[in-house]
Amino acid sequence: MRFPHSFLLHFTIAVRHWLGRSLPLVLLIALLLSGCRSLIAETKASSLSQIVLTSLQDPATFNPMLNQEFPSIFLFSFRGLTTEDGETGEVKPDLAESWEISEDGRRVVFTLREGLRWSDGEPLTADDVVFTIQDVILNEKIPTDNKDDLRIGANGEFPQVQKLSDRQVEFLLPEPYAPLLRALNGPPTGVVILPKHTLQGSVETLDSQGNSLFTSTWATNTDPTKVVVNGPYKMERYTPGERLTFERNPYYWEKDAAGQQLPYIDRIVWQFMESTDTQLLSFRSGDLDAIGDVRPLRPEYFELLKREEERGKFTVYTGGEWSGTTFITFNLNRGKNAQGQPLVDPIKSRWFNTLEFRQAIAHAINRPRMINNIFRGISKPQDSPISVQSPYYLSPEQGLKVYDYDLDKARQLLQSIGFSFNAEGQLFDADGNRVRFSFLTNSGNEIREAIGSQIRADLAQIGIQVDFRPISFNTLITRVTTTRDWECFMIGFTGGIDPHSGANLWTSKGGSHMFNLGPQPGEPQITGWQPNDWELEIDRLFTAGARELDESKRQEIYGNFQRIVQEQLPVIHLIHEIALVAVRDRIQGLKYTGLPSWGLWNIQELKVVDERDER
Repeated sequence: MRFPHSFLLHFTIAVRHWLGRSLPLVLLIALLLSGCRSLIAETKASSLSQIVLTSLQDPATFNPMLNQEFPSIFLFSFRGLTTEDGETGEVKPDLAESWEISEDGRRVVFTLREGLRWSDGEPLTADDVVFTIQDVILNEKIPTDNKDDLRIGANGEFPQVQKLSDRQVEFLLPEPYAPLLRALNGPPTGVVILPKHTLQGSVETLDSQGNSLFTSTWATNTDPTKVVVNGPYKMERYTPGERLTFERNPYYWEKDAAGQQLPYIDRIVWQFMESTDTQLLSFRSGDLDAIGDVRPLRPEYFELLKREEERGKFTVYTGGEWSGTTFITFNLNRGKNAQGQPLVDPIKSRWFNTLEFRQAIAHAINRPRMINNIFRGISKPQDSPISVQSPYYLSPEQGLKVYDYDLDKARQLLQSIGFSFNAEGQLFDADGNRVRFSFLTNSGNEIREAIGSQIRADLAQIGIQVDFRPISFNTLITRVTTTRDWECFMIGFTGGIDPHSGANLWTSKGGSHMFNLGPQPGEPQITGWQPNDWELEIDRLFTAGARELDESKRQEIYGNFQRIVQEQLPVIHLIHEIALVAVRDRIQGLKYTGLPSWGLWNIQELKVVDERDER
């Protein structure tokens, strides 16, 4: 907005006459100019396209290598060498435009796209790829789950990565490694590429305890504008407990068929809301543009929103079976902390580490009731640790062991290992200890809270007292992965096509091997930790599955893995949800399926259409 100086002068004189002569002329002009600048800013902001999304919790970190949560900022802001098509599951080029694999499968050369840049304008080159792999992920002083993506062979060797040119990187593997391309496919579970020019100093500098400063770099108290990214969006502003806003990365590489740079949408507002019920209210009032993009809509939401589609100007999409899993697990860790104290009460540890006890729990959980009451019939039992979309998925019809609801069987199993019931039906172990344990999940997720409440009631039917307590997600993750101060908890795990994407959960040295988490780099000492024989067998199967390039043989290997999980029950799977999401009609370009963990996986391709234009 621009005015001639004569207009400003005459207008100011008129205002002084109206207000009296108490305000100086210079101040009035300054106030007027300030108002014009504000109006200009508002006009500019209103011209930007934006969508408003939501999450139950604030981010725990701005550092992708330290991330153990979903959703995260990295969905918006970081990319890997490859990516996975959310409709087909096919591995596609991302930061790398192509790759070549040698005949023996032990040499892979990636060629980066020409002209790649970081969000600060600096070139993104092979140096950044080598830095990410060699200096960060393979650094013994940096704890990151991405190590598990790149452990190769029985000895857990890592690839050698070296620069061939500014645009070419060579991976030399100790043996063929089938999951490599998917391991490098970026968020939510793969390796993202980091900026060497920004982070190298923090990696090389050690604190007084000898730990790399990288582990405290890009914490959530970092100015978000200082986080350098390579994805379609960079962070703009973070207000803890309220929202995090993203703006277009002007240097993002991708363009559409017409040559227009992506992403189309200028700004994303990520609101933090304490519960899914609050999210629903906000969506129905028009304040949110999508609900169910992170986890499928709750079934009762589906019924309600389906009736409101036309009036609310949104569409409820069904993507088939969802790739994620939900399960409960017991703390099987027999180790001791740095003070020599058992991580788990020895009495309860004996219960949890007895197979028949876990089997009894599985038989006592009334999953049919869960499906009918909580999921309104829109789901089915989940028995496999592998996503149903995976070609390696083993169904109960193919011989996978299942645990049908059977209270008599549960009681028989408990009695077979010395447990007994008193006159009131309460359960006691062979030493007379009342069976009681704590059960945690993340608060705000009403469907998990409902599941937890039902499980507490179900286990009361076999005399067990369950102290169910939802806590904040970040607190839950700290207790599970750091202090290991927990007994039983419920959580979800993202899925995918290749089972090896879950190596950090299922292999015994994995950083997310939560049911028996061993010592991790940079953490206080743990003594007495040991894996079970069946855990070591899973290690062997994952090694064999990663080495094998014949698809039929890989299916056999991962079929055996699924059988072990269901026979040994380190986790008890619950319900296989149906992928449901509601999105405003003004959002176009959605490609929704149940395969990707995030319903808006092609965020850079989404467009906002002005509803006035639609009319």
